[in-house]
Amino acid sequence: MIAFSLPPPHPHPTAHLILLIGLPGSGKSTIATQLVQQDPQRRVISTDGIRAQLFGDESVQGSWMKVQSEVERQLRQSVPQIQAGKVSEVIYDATNVVRKIRREAIALARDCGFTYFTGLWLNPPLSLCLERNQHRDRQVPVNIILDMHRALLGAPPSLAEGIDRLIEIKGRGEG
Repeated sequence: MIAFSLPPPHPHPTAHLILLIGLPGSGKSTIATQLVQQDPQRRVISTDGIRAQLFGDESVQGSWMKVQSEVERQLRQSVPQIQAGKVSEVIYDATNVVRKIRREAIALARDCGFTYFTGLWLNPPLSLCLERNQHRDRQVPVNIILDMHRALLGAPPSLAEGIDRLIEIKGRGEG
């Protein structure tokens, strides 16, 4: 497991969202868990967790509108909790590999009251993500991962998307 600690944003925002970006198997959920262990007041909003909640299994894709509606509900609920000191910041755990989707997520979060955005791009080698995917209970089809990889190569995350700070992690983090 890689040891990762997220440095605090400057200036300290009133409502901070950490947007995870990466292929399946890149280590997003592992990093999210590690960040919560470092600060238990962080809150994770996970599309996998929402699918499990709504459809009984995170592998059931179901209606994206229902998933997005729940993401929005949780984002809206989080801002007052941050302002009250009950939550320190929110981690949005989803692939976010397509630029349009990242921009929409940032716009939604901004509309919900978030004021500062850190993009945390987990970018290990594609071969490592594919290897990890083979060892998962819930495997993503290889062609889907390859499509996601092409999307990231064609439009990598950038500050121009509305992210205030972008951190890229390369290497062999846990998947």
